[in-house]
Amino acid sequence: MTVSETCEGSERVVEAYRHCERVVREEARNFSYGIRLMPAPKRRAMSAVYAFARGIDDIGDGPEPACVRLDLLDRSRQRLMTVQEVLRRRADVRALEGHPVLTALADAAGRFPIPLEAFEELLDGCEDDVRGADYETFDDLLRYCQRVAGSVGRLSLGVFGSDGRQRAEGLADSLGVALQLTNILRDLREDRLAGRAYIPAEDLARFGCTLKLDESGAFIDPPWRLNELIGFQAERARAWYAEGLRLLPLLDRRSAACTAAMAGIYRRLLENIAARPQIALDARVSLPTWQKAVVAARALSGVER
Repeated sequence: MTVSETCEGSERVVEAYRHCERVVREEARNFSYGIRLMPAPKRRAMSAVYAFARGIDDIGDGPEPACVRLDLLDRSRQRLMTVQEVLRRRADVRALEGHPVLTALADAAGRFPIPLEAFEELLDGCEDDVRGADYETFDDLLRYCQRVAGSVGRLSLGVFGSDGRQRAEGLADSLGVALQLTNILRDLREDRLAGRAYIPAEDLARFGCTLKLDESGAFIDPPWRLNELIGFQAERARAWYAEGLRLLPLLDRRSAACTAAMAGIYRRLLENIAARPQIALDARVSLPTWQKAVVAARALSGVER
């Protein structure tokens, strides 16, 4: 059975998609609210894309030594190449035996024009994390954001479909940057505890901050300086949201609702951090479940834009 011949009635493919949807429900609390608004075929395809991307991200953030994580990322590259080869040769999906995420991804990419090569950029970005890359300027950080988040936006667009593909890809990339900038503020303390820093050095110098922690894990910089730094980063993220959300009119209603829900949750998270910077300095920030559900419901009705 070739990839193009698989269908919802193939038990192995069905179970592979179920596995990916479980990954989304259990590990993608924010994204799941948008993905569930999609019609079933696109929901399954998005779940496959996310599950593979999540696996890559988990390797990058894993506890293993850097050399082990780099080896695991290389294995992910090899698995991606296997999926691409199965698609190119229209080969039997049994070549992916034992890998439900790969099976689902191959089936999804056989149904939708998903640019699988974008996963290479995600892998490059995760390698940057493992190697401890520094970000001197915002342009440096922008390249990283485009790799780890803009890539996922472009992968998602392959499932959504759009009017004006080239313009839509640029806007999807911008929205991915906005989401990643929000992630950076959300995870500020968690990342510093892990020895990582994503705020550009030029911005730290501008606001007189170091992001160093004391023995208790608290930031040693004066709170007012940190507040100004976070406010500046939040304003930058708002500009990327304003650009990226111009994607919505280029999508069909359900795809636009999915995108608006995901972006809406992250944008509200950003505004909470901007209003009370100390919460991001003390712990990882999240929205309550009820608020995420409200955003998703409004997105489906066209309110959350």
